[in-house]
Amino acid sequence: MFLFLPFSIYLLFFILKTYLSKPPPVYLVDFSCFKPPPFCRVPFSSFLEHASMIGCFDGQTIDFMGKVLSLSGHSQETYLPPALHYIPPRNNHQQSIQEVHMVLFPVMEDLLSKTKIFPCDIDILIVNCSGFCPSPSLSSIIINKYSMRSDIKSYNISGMGCSAGVIGIDLAQNLLGINKDCNAVVLSTEILSTGWYPGNEKSMLVLNCNFRMGSAAVLLTNKNEARKSSKYKLSQTLRTQRAFDDKAYFCAQRKEDSKGITGFRVNRCLMQVVGETLRSHITAFGSSILPYSEKFRFILSIIRKRYLNKSEEIYVPSFKSAIQHFCLPASGKPWVREIAKGLKLSERDTEAALMTLHRFGNQSSSSFWYELAYIEGKEKVKKGDKVWQLGLGSGMKCNSVVWECIRPITGESKKGPWADCIHRYPIVAVDPDI
Repeated sequence: MFLFLPFSIYLLFFILKTYLSKPPPVYLVDFSCFKPPPFCRVPFSSFLEHASMIGCFDGQTIDFMGKVLSLSGHSQETYLPPALHYIPPRNNHQQSIQEVHMVLFPVMEDLLSKTKIFPCDIDILIVNCSGFCPSPSLSSIIINKYSMRSDIKSYNISGMGCSAGVIGIDLAQNLLGINKDCNAVVLSTEILSTGWYPGNEKSMLVLNCNFRMGSAAVLLTNKNEARKSSKYKLSQTLRTQRAFDDKAYFCAQRKEDSKGITGFRVNRCLMQVVGETLRSHITAFGSSILPYSEKFRFILSIIRKRYLNKSEEIYVPSFKSAIQHFCLPASGKPWVREIAKGLKLSERDTEAALMTLHRFGNQSSSSFWYELAYIEGKEKVKKGDKVWQLGLGSGMKCNSVVWECIRPITGESKKGPWADCIHRYPIVAVDPDI
């Protein structure tokens, strides 16, 4: 009895310590996506006509960009910033700052209106933009515009490519884990005014054709009272970095270093690196989220292949056994379909990514928020469902975040970027090549 008492006290102490040291849950209260104004719309014909009038592109380049656009998965309704509508484009610093104001201020104000919080209520601000890093910083521009507190914790994420939005969520989670009762806002965008390429290098021209305007604002919190009003709870994050691998790091630069390498070989190299990065990431991700039955079938197939039948294919676990909704990298139709093929996803699972690509184009780090807005607009998200947002970025890196829906989500079809067109989607019956 006397020996049992100290053990009980120790056990109680251990349980309390474990419970108290566990970081508080992180909730996604709501998010907003930017809807560009109609005058920024760029039909293919207008894009190619303007490009031919600039004078820096030859006939083969114009034809090449036309082919890229026709295969991009874009519709005629995607958007470019005003600076790129001029002939020639005005891709200077001042125009880029104006684009920052245009894409970040409205989405920030919409988020504040939705969530009924004030700028002074924000404790953490994270802004990610891969290619434009002005001084003062993007976070300083937001802080100045909304007269935020002097003690706000602000961060800028740059050079991370399309995966930066997920990295911003991961950073917010870490900060909310060590700061009690806080609100964090994550802003994701890509400023296109600085990225216009006025040459004839085909691999660079793809950037002109594929990237389009977009931005998103997300409110996260670790406050207990926010559970009732929040849409989702953060279930899991995972980051996989491959920059230590020379092949992954230098593959994208080979087109400049070795003039003899054709575009096909560069693309094949890049696809190989992406495949290796995805396999490494998904293996780690699957080990933590898949049910035991799927893990067992996977391990069993490896044993059978090694010892019984070397020609037998290794079993690909079904991620749909743990995830109900998928927000995939909307970089292009081939990327979406290759990832879906590797994960054995159906047309329904890729619908959000392909329809976002069609309606808004590749919006880099903010794309998967438009995908989630699409899924919500179709009223497909039910309480208890899990959403997987997967991001791929330069370097090479791969990042995931999983959300669990904690309340019914309805009425979103009348709000957000899809409000005027959600009834037209999906458009598979109209264009089977989407």
